[in-house]
Amino acid sequence: MRRSGLYILLLSVLLTACSQTSPQRPSRRMGQAPQADSTQLALLELNQQLALVADQQLMQLAQAQEETYALYDANTWMHVYTRGDESTPSPQANEEWTVHMLVYDLSENLLVDSEASYCIGKQELPRAVEMNMSELHHGAKARLLAPWYAAFGLRGTSQIPPYENVIIEIEIR
Repeated sequence: MRRSGLYILLLSVLLTACSQTSPQRPSRRMGQAPQADSTQLALLELNQQLALVADQQLMQLAQAQEETYALYDANTWMHVYTRGDESTPSPQANEEWTVHMLVYDLSENLLVDSEASYCIGKQELPRAVEMNMSELHHGAKARLLAPWYAAFGLRGTSQIPPYENVIIEIEIR
């Protein structure tokens, strides 16, 4: 009799030891919504403030230029030197166009000089450029004053620092 009791005890210990505990649900106080991540909210608020500063800085820069700049999509100021051959269609989504792009910081230091074929709508170009391509045609030349959030973002690239407002000169070839 003792042995069977020992076996039962051993079997119950093994069965309970091998079972996994279920994942715990997030704790909530009764009747209250879950708390927001304060770090994430602080970062979002900081980015919104930096975006407002960028918009003001670029507006002042656009107004100080000799050429006339207009505010386009993505809060990008653009001066079109030439619209190009208006008998040809504007770049459309999923079309490949060759673009020569010069990127400067606001002190006019050259950061990037590239010429490549880009597929419109595939996010290969900065958002400030892509969103305003419909204003241009083959042979067009334009200069954009782009805020960091519509250019190279909070991560930047190997040549462009994070949160960098930039001047982008483009020519569609």
